[in-house]
Amino acid sequence: MHVMEGCLPGPWWQIWFAISIPVIAYGIYKLNKLVDERRDILPLLAVAGAFIFVLSALKLPSVTGSCSHPTGTGLAAILFGPAVTAVLGTIVLLYQALFLAHGGLTTLGANAFSMGIVGPVVAYVIYKAGMKMNLNFYVVVFLAATFGDWATYVVTSIELALAFPSAVGGSLTSFKAFATIFAVTQVPLAIIEGAVTALIFKYIIQVKEDVLVGLNVMTADTIRKIRGSAA
Repeated sequence: MHVMEGCLPGPWWQIWFAISIPVIAYGIYKLNKLVDERRDILPLLAVAGAFIFVLSALKLPSVTGSCSHPTGTGLAAILFGPAVTAVLGTIVLLYQALFLAHGGLTTLGANAFSMGIVGPVVAYVIYKAGMKMNLNFYVVVFLAATFGDWATYVVTSIELALAFPSAVGGSLTSFKAFATIFAVTQVPLAIIEGAVTALIFKYIIQVKEDVLVGLNVMTADTIRKIRGSAA
């Protein structure tokens, strides 16, 4: 999904920066406020950031100028919300662009929009909706992480299609081509990511259930039900 340096022509790379910067700025505000109020969540923030970094660094060849990999943003989106996740994702993307030649600086806005903003928003909305519907917690987490990953690649396909419209059929034809190529690797990768994210939450519930309640990720009653069903 990391669109490589120099791949997007103007004005597209500037447009994605213009859209992403206000969201990231708001995320920085939310992150600072969260850390001031809850210093105890710093280790969990570090784990969420590391999860994004490790999974998004596992790149596979895909569309020319881009790649396929898990995103890891679903975990952070559920724990801290999409705004904070946008900051974590952007930090990861910046580090990877500078030190791993993974992505780029001019394409940072586009990559942050797809992986750091849209994917987490989709994951967060699905998680909240699933919990309100009283669905199984682990199923909801799985769906949130999986669809958040897929949303990232749909947006990346849109970004590439807008920048490189087909001579016949325009951007819509290009979108279909990019999305189809991404789907070959990303459909199974996202499913695996969803399963891994659900397993991580199972562990967090066992060792840090108070943090989940404090962050309003889930209620104490929900945790009791999960423990009761597992007994």
